[in-house]
Amino acid sequence: MTELTLTTFAWVPEAPRGHVRDLRVRWALEEAELPYRIATVPRREEGGAYLDRQPFGQVPWLTDGEVSVFESGAILLHLGAYSEALLPSEPPRRAEVTSWLFAALNSVEPAALACALVRFSGDTGGSPGRERIEAYLEGRLGHMERVLAERDWLAGAFSVADIAMADVMRVVERFAGGLDAYPGCRDYIHRATARPAFVKAHGDQMAHFAAADRDREPGSPTVPAT
Repeated sequence: MTELTLTTFAWVPEAPRGHVRDLRVRWALEEAELPYRIATVPRREEGGAYLDRQPFGQVPWLTDGEVSVFESGAILLHLGAYSEALLPSEPPRRAEVTSWLFAALNSVEPAALACALVRFSGDTGGSPGRERIEAYLEGRLGHMERVLAERDWLAGAFSVADIAMADVMRVVERFAGGLDAYPGCRDYIHRATARPAFVKAHGDQMAHFAAADRDREPGSPTVPAT
């Protein structure tokens, strides 16, 4: 296997720390015990090689030898080829995991992000737009509550589907109203985030940005992006 390089931002403000999506990839790499290195780009870099790698100016992306993959879901699938701990090789189980991975990214995450964004916009409640968005999220969470009330993980054993879904649920818990009304969903993310691989990945991301804070202090030398 060639060297795996995960690229993330050199620095972000405090609010999104612990939720920058390189966390999903760090988590998968730790679950599979795959060696990797971290590279960085400035958060506001424009043009050049950055947009060649990630056309939307986001993170993360993964470099695997001559292969470059962007979008966290695509990276999780790519890493799944290296480890049964992430993605089973048996076709029926692989299909189930893949389906739930896309469900996290396509069915649940848009509702979670829409609700979080409308709250950040300063809409304090009562507007028709906010009510529709919150109803949209509640509908998705209602479906997930029925699923997660009956199982520990989405597709049998823990997989990349759970990395994606649990991380989306973390957004709901912190930024989109919480999960008090959905105990199955709440317990699910607590199980997921208690895993040693998550604890390591989360701690590493927080330490990465804390170190960047120190580098930005007056009088500290600027560390170039790698």
